[in-house]
Amino acid sequence: LSLQVGTNGIISTQDFPRETQYVDDDFPTDFPVIAPFLADLDTSGDRGNIYYRQDDSPDVLDQAAGYIQAGFPHTVGSFVPTNAFIATWEDVGAYQEHTELSKKLNTFQAVIAYNDEDTYAIFLYPDGGLQFLGTRPKESYNVQLELPARVGFSWGDGDDPKRDGVFYSLASSEEALRRLEQESNTGVPGVWVFHVGSLASLEHVEPGGSRGTSLGHQHLVPSTIDNSHALYSHADHTATELPAWHGLEATSLHPSHRARAPGLLGISPKGLPSSLGQERSHQLHLGGDGGSQQSYSANPSSYSSGHHGVGVEEDEHFNPDVFTYSTSSKETCAQYHSRCSPHAFCTDYATGVCCHCRATYYGNGRQCLPEGAVHRLNGKVSGSLLVGRSSLRFQDVDLHAYIVGSDGRAYTAISGVPQPAARALLPLLPLGGLFAWLFALEEPGSENGFSITGAEFTQSLEVTFYPGQEMVHVTQTAEGLGPDNYLRLRTHIQGQVPFLPENITVHIAPYKEIYHYSNSAVTSSAHREYILLAGTANQTLSYHLRQNITFSGCPHSHLPAQQRLSVTRAFTLYDGHEHVLRYALAARIGSAQDDAENPLVNPCHDGTHTCEATAHCQPGEGTQYTCECAAGYRKDGRGCQDVDECVEGLSNCGAFTICLNVPGTYRCECRSGYRPAEDGQTCVPLAPASDPCEDGNHPCGPRDRARCLPRAGGLPACECLPGYSGDGIDCSDVDECAENPCHPAATCYNTPGSFSCRCQPGYEGDGFQCVHGKAVPSSPPQQQRLTPCEHERLYPRAVPPGPSPVGGGHVPQCDEEGRYRPLQCHSSTGYCWCVDTSGQEIAGTRTAPGSTPPRCENPEPTERPQSMCERWRQSLLEHYGGSPRSDQYVPQCDAEGHFTPLQCHGDSGYCWCVDENGREIQGTRSEPGSTPPCLPSVAPPIIRPSPRPDVSPPATGTFLLYAQGQQIGYLPLNGTRLQKEAAKTLLSLHGSIVVGIDYDCREKTIYWTDVAGRTISRASLEPGAEPETIINSGLISPEGLAVDHLRRAMFWTDSGLDKIERARLDGSERRVLFDTELVNPRAITVDPVRGNLYWTDWNREAPKIETSTVNGANRRVLVNRDIGLPNGLTFDPFSKLLCWADAGTKHLECTFPDGSGRRLIQNNLNYPFSVISYASHFYHTDWRRDGVIAIDRETGAFTDEYLPEQRSHLYGITAVYPYCPGGK
Repeated sequence: LSLQVGTNGIISTQDFPRETQYVDDDFPTDFPVIAPFLADLDTSGDRGNIYYRQDDSPDVLDQAAGYIQAGFPHTVGSFVPTNAFIATWEDVGAYQEHTELSKKLNTFQAVIAYNDEDTYAIFLYPDGGLQFLGTRPKESYNVQLELPARVGFSWGDGDDPKRDGVFYSLASSEEALRRLEQESNTGVPGVWVFHVGSLASLEHVEPGGSRGTSLGHQHLVPSTIDNSHALYSHADHTATELPAWHGLEATSLHPSHRARAPGLLGISPKGLPSSLGQERSHQLHLGGDGGSQQSYSANPSSYSSGHHGVGVEEDEHFNPDVFTYSTSSKETCAQYHSRCSPHAFCTDYATGVCCHCRATYYGNGRQCLPEGAVHRLNGKVSGSLLVGRSSLRFQDVDLHAYIVGSDGRAYTAISGVPQPAARALLPLLPLGGLFAWLFALEEPGSENGFSITGAEFTQSLEVTFYPGQEMVHVTQTAEGLGPDNYLRLRTHIQGQVPFLPENITVHIAPYKEIYHYSNSAVTSSAHREYILLAGTANQTLSYHLRQNITFSGCPHSHLPAQQRLSVTRAFTLYDGHEHVLRYALAARIGSAQDDAENPLVNPCHDGTHTCEATAHCQPGEGTQYTCECAAGYRKDGRGCQDVDECVEGLSNCGAFTICLNVPGTYRCECRSGYRPAEDGQTCVPLAPASDPCEDGNHPCGPRDRARCLPRAGGLPACECLPGYSGDGIDCSDVDECAENPCHPAATCYNTPGSFSCRCQPGYEGDGFQCVHGKAVPSSPPQQQRLTPCEHERLYPRAVPPGPSPVGGGHVPQCDEEGRYRPLQCHSSTGYCWCVDTSGQEIAGTRTAPGSTPPRCENPEPTERPQSMCERWRQSLLEHYGGSPRSDQYVPQCDAEGHFTPLQCHGDSGYCWCVDENGREIQGTRSEPGSTPPCLPSVAPPIIRPSPRPDVSPPATGTFLLYAQGQQIGYLPLNGTRLQKEAAKTLLSLHGSIVVGIDYDCREKTIYWTDVAGRTISRASLEPGAEPETIINSGLISPEGLAVDHLRRAMFWTDSGLDKIERARLDGSERRVLFDTELVNPRAITVDPVRGNLYWTDWNREAPKIETSTVNGANRRVLVNRDIGLPNGLTFDPFSKLLCWADAGTKHLECTFPDGSGRRLIQNNLNYPFSVISYASHFYHTDWRRDGVIAIDRETGAFTDEYLPEQRSHLYGITAVYPYCPGGK
């Protein structure tokens, strides 16, 4: 067996692949790795050395044994190392290309201590040794982006596909990396020990501090990462990795070294043979010949610079005492209290700090939730299952869980799993059982899972079914709490499960399970039976499960060695109508001791109390109890109502923050112009930056004709306003009438910066659409049929000059009923103001271009129509004469009008579960005295950020909106720069997959397609607006979407039906434009001024870009040569260019609307999906980076990128202007 030592902070038993195949990727790697600090490291330019040696001196072996015994007390007297392999990275830097070298250097060490029977690994990090925590990726688009280093072990590929991709991760985030120096699993800060077992396989990695509980293979986390596509493909600087030594078969217990400097980490280069200075790599053979100590320094000065090569060089100046450990460097609450939850307090211990939740809250101190309250969980489930002989795959289907903390109930719903797989997963109750353990009702002296792990952990589950011995692996990774305290989770299922026919139901009896605890892991194993029912026949089968849950716990907490989870009710069901797999459990957790001597259980402990969901059950003597409102709620005579901590002054929000109330708690956000401080509680001002566009030091034309766009580190860019042409310095009016934008029966009137259309006498309409009518001269009768706003809009020259700003006549905006809209903006100058009902400007409301528009009065929202449940309830109440008897059924509806999941028949005691339409779910009706566990029949409510009163657009008033699965993201622009620190989620749309997105500048409304719900919806950007579904039938896979703000129309593609359709913006007047010669239509865009439509078809056999008029006339192919997968398409109203992003050719290209003048902008895209043009830049969503990429239009250079915290594919993207382009 040989070991390879790599420059990039790793040791392996195999040769290394190309550097770009592993240095930027997460675990697992494709080859076995021991990684004390895996990152893109560099020793060129005399920066640092890499030393390695084999050592069997008593001092070194005794110190290694001491650290191992500190982490594994059971090894005292049972493990004596006979040899140690030591690798040290001293003062190594991060690899930097074409930039000034950073002065931040890292020093760390890995030690492998072993004997004939066993092996341990030790990672050591000195105080101040880690000065940087990550390195830039090989392809970062010239953006200052850093990928955190990875610390841990990876098993790599193997012959057994069931074991591929397993790994153990100690740290992979900046927060975890910072803790490496101060925390430990041995009691000595910066020293971490692991039981490796066998270096040949790295299958059984166990961290120290686990009290001797062997985790074995269960501790290795199966990968959920899709490595089918390489993340980076540019040529890399190939590393010359160092074969370090051969032979782990040493048998001698006698040291071969004499006197040494004290300390495990000492390195002395003395005695290095001079002949070794010419070798690239070396083999260290174990032996007892009493030869001199061998030490090697890896320094690339012997080789060409620019490669991560390693040479051998004698170094007489290395300090053997560079590593020192002292408790004086321990963390304190004064430094690190911000790690704790706002509902927790920090406690100092002798060797560090820990967070503890305050009274009425529970959790691990870093995340705390109110006791007894209702909680929600959202996640994604992916899997690859062999069901019988059928192979089934599913990707990112939705998981929702609903937790009633007051009595330990957990309801789980997974939608979208293929039917055969969903039925086969019915017996796999542990999928929902994780949440039962997390939020179990706590008996006195016991703690549920969330109180121990918080919201960040990984569960690895292995289930073997009998008698067929099918095996399935499940990995569930909790990724923290969202803004509304919703726990986020990702689940991956892989393996084989028994096939179950359609007419089978599954029954699982109540059970108990013992959990074993250590400081960083929880394990359990059990044998569980389940009954298959088919009519009167039944069959009992079983499976064996083993699970372990790893987390970063407080080393000073006192966990019980064992606890028992008692599941008193278990329910599993597959709803074929809604395609939803459901689990429901009620559980409590308590002592592992037998409780047969205590038959009386307090209702608080077994969940039989009657406290409401927002109340906490407080046990009394015997079976007595009281109900107390959960934290964040208060009794008001009707029950527990939410406390508004912000209004009542109960929040802890610091200076320059805004308090936002949410159910049961609150959150703090920084005001505009401020950012979070290091303490996590207060906000500090953003550093002001010089902006020539603000101070007027720019060469751009007058503000009524041009605008200034800031640029990073240079002169600003100048751009003519819509309706003008030029270079931004000299701008002249564009005669839009020359391009005949109006209806043939209308006359076009050009004005400075704009134009208007008026139907000719004998026609009626808005000028863009004119229909033949009675002869209508400009007479009083015609004017009487129009509202003042409509008249002024159709006849702008007939209206006396009013308050409209300089730069051309203002064409007012009217609502659907012809009234003046409260907010009016000039289409070319950008000025905005408020008007009264007669259209007169309200004094003092005018705002300059680029500033925040004024807040104008909005109409009152309309009342919600009655739901089906409410109509049925009202009908029955009228039938009963308003007072139903106690034995008569009345539907129960919630506050939103939905059927409550549990319905009961008067006081008869019979109850049952219903679906979202009120239909009884078969098999759920219960006898009097028991209540069936029912899951919510509708998706959790959509939670959107509350509008902040001081939110203002950036200086230019433009921002990007992008679609990302279940949400629409907001990314503001400062000029053309991405304001990444101000990005946030605009809308959360649970259960959706948003693909196409566009914006109506007149109504300030966003429109989007949802391929999961097969709908098209919209939502106003005004405060308090609700999403509205406008088309919910006749769709299969709606993807691209385009809004024509002039004609009040929208267009979309459907790749399932192979159609292109058109409708009014309210969904009416829907019609098919094209349903032939389409294979995979995707992107679509519109030129409202010229009335042209453009779309892509990524038919792999014959991809093309087509065009027609907005009415479907003059269809023709624009581009069909040298394209591959044209995913994104955009029309720039300013440059009049049609541009597309191609995921096949990796090109970004543009052409004129007639197909001429084709030009290549960028030829090295990753995997673009959607693209939008704004000012001098393109912005596209990228499926390799899972982010938004900015590209300069003139140079084609990548200038910036934004990677959302939630790493999943981004789909559509659009730009939102503070005004409409010219011609509105």
